[in-house]
Amino acid sequence: MIDFLIIGGGIAGVSAAARLVELGSVVVLETEDQLAYHASGRSAAMFEESYGKPSTIALNAASKCFHVDADVLSPRGLMMVGNKDNAATFENDRTVMQLDLITMDEAVDFVPITCRKAVDRAAYHSEAWDIDTDKLLQTFAKMVRAKGGQINTKAGVSSISRITTGWEVNTRTTSYFARNLVNAAGAWVDNIAMMAGITPLGFSPKRRSMARMPAPGGHDVRQWPMLFGPGETWYAKPDAGALIVSPADEDKVEPHDAYPDEMTLAEGLMRYENNVTEPIVRLLASWAGLRTFAPDGTLVLGRDPVDDRFIWCAGQGGYGMQSSPAASQLLADIIAERQPELDAQTVAALSPARFSA
Repeated sequence: MIDFLIIGGGIAGVSAAARLVELGSVVVLETEDQLAYHASGRSAAMFEESYGKPSTIALNAASKCFHVDADVLSPRGLMMVGNKDNAATFENDRTVMQLDLITMDEAVDFVPITCRKAVDRAAYHSEAWDIDTDKLLQTFAKMVRAKGGQINTKAGVSSISRITTGWEVNTRTTSYFARNLVNAAGAWVDNIAMMAGITPLGFSPKRRSMARMPAPGGHDVRQWPMLFGPGETWYAKPDAGALIVSPADEDKVEPHDAYPDEMTLAEGLMRYENNVTEPIVRLLASWAGLRTFAPDGTLVLGRDPVDDRFIWCAGQGGYGMQSSPAASQLLADIIAERQPELDAQTVAALSPARFSA
């Protein structure tokens, strides 16, 4: 009998396994033939402590030491550009994200292709870092395996049954018996809940499209900050000598192996081009991922209020990578009935019980 059977091998499931393996036996089931195939593996991950709702920001802050110790962060910085047409949104975002106003000369020094004809204001924040997503995932995976936990790929779940001692979960080839079932299935969390006879919470998978292009104008982009527009209507981020550009779309879709919507991608690329001096000449690649949100946009961490053998680890949205150290630690603290490091208000905001109140 397994103590914790975790469905989902993205950052949510693997980080949860790394914490729960200290409390008992752990097995992770991932449908695909590799970990982090869907949302986690398609993330343009940044660590920006002030990004997200208050409970997410609390998780971000509590995660920073782990990221530093795991050596997964590298300096990037964050720069927002705007003009008189989006001045109100610019100022709101600048305040919320604690960005400092900079001069246009400074903006062009940071990103030489910034268009002075289209942009008349800019703000910057140095406390933003790239996350080495593969290294972070493998750090958690090593923690799992070091304590005897198992991570099984090509293990898509076909049925789930409630039994006296917990759960019976079947894949195409194997049956698993577990005391506790941890639902970390990303865009499929409501599907897994229904398979288990648990009331779904109404999660929304939302598509995020991305394109990768050569460094514009032959510039060396490696030291450029992440660049974005007010209201997060587009963003651009250096990536291994090239540039990733996204329309920052959030179109609600059904769970699936996501691909970009060409029209949405083209519109986002145009919004980016409107703020820079170098046109997009060609794309190297394009893709999409699913960012899955609870109805209130906040993560869901903890035991189901109706069946306490069913544990939610879901709704990471676009914050999974940066919040995973603290989110997984909180989950383990809740399961072990330990006093969490996070304050009671944050814990309550993240609890599945908020949907049954």
